[in-house]
Amino acid sequence: MSQRTFVFVPSYNHAPFIEECLRSIFSQTLPPLRLLVIDDGSSDDSPQIIERVLKDCPFDSELIVRENRGLCRTLNEGFSRSEGEYFAYIGSDDFWLPEFIEARTRMLDERADAVLGYGHAYMVDENGDIFDSTTNYSDSWANYPDGSAKPMLIRGIAPISSSVFYRRSALENVAWNEESRLEDYEMYLRLSRSGSFAFDPSVLSAWRQHRYNTSGNRLLMLEELLAAQERNFNLLDVSRETFKKMQTRTKFLYARIELQHGDKTSAMKLAGANWRGAETPAQLVRFALRMMTPMAAVDLYRKLKRNRSGNKA
Repeated sequence: MSQRTFVFVPSYNHAPFIEECLRSIFSQTLPPLRLLVIDDGSSDDSPQIIERVLKDCPFDSELIVRENRGLCRTLNEGFSRSEGEYFAYIGSDDFWLPEFIEARTRMLDERADAVLGYGHAYMVDENGDIFDSTTNYSDSWANYPDGSAKPMLIRGIAPISSSVFYRRSALENVAWNEESRLEDYEMYLRLSRSGSFAFDPSVLSAWRQHRYNTSGNRLLMLEELLAAQERNFNLLDVSRETFKKMQTRTKFLYARIELQHGDKTSAMKLAGANWRGAETPAQLVRFALRMMTPMAAVDLYRKLKRNRSGNKA
């Protein structure tokens, strides 16, 4: 299998994590065609670490260090410098498993209709230790389809960016919205009208959870997501009445996500205003029961579930 993938790393203040990210690219079973890293004005030691680590890169690589311009502008710059058939970017705090590029290349080679391939991701902590996986949430916010992505996106659900692998030609007529603070959702909306999303249920990437994550601010994500839907209303092919119901459902989904993360105050506030967004009465009952369950009991259940999954593996 030939090297046809351009890999891009937008780096920003992730000095504790960037070496693991880069070395996960070096260790791919199918190496990329080229690696570009743009440091977006980091104030920590990221540029020095990147420069040192890239000396070990076994293929063509480049580092650009410049002033801060924001993630979406950096993504657009990275893509403008890209080449090859496929394009993949990974945040400087995340990492890939060794088979990521090879598996995604094979999948898109077999799916000419697909604009991108994606899958599940491990959740890892600041030390790189796995503590969860999106596979454990396939009945809620990680209910990922294979084929048309529009129903998923309308619900306010999107792939984890570290799991995504793009057909480069699909990106040539779109761009990341440089005014948005939620970089990927709007891009997915725009791409969904051009082709299908190919889903691979295997776990080939890691999504790091730490105190600097933008994704940790889930209410900001919700606000940005709703704004992106409004900006791209014409792509959704729904009436205004349906659109309003759709957003109420999305807000209730985020109430459930807030509850899963233990923020009962935010969960109750969102659910109280958007309870009509529940898909079934049973979903409301489960939400109420979870509200009454102490988080210590929930955490214990999750730990036991992960241990059982690990033993089966």
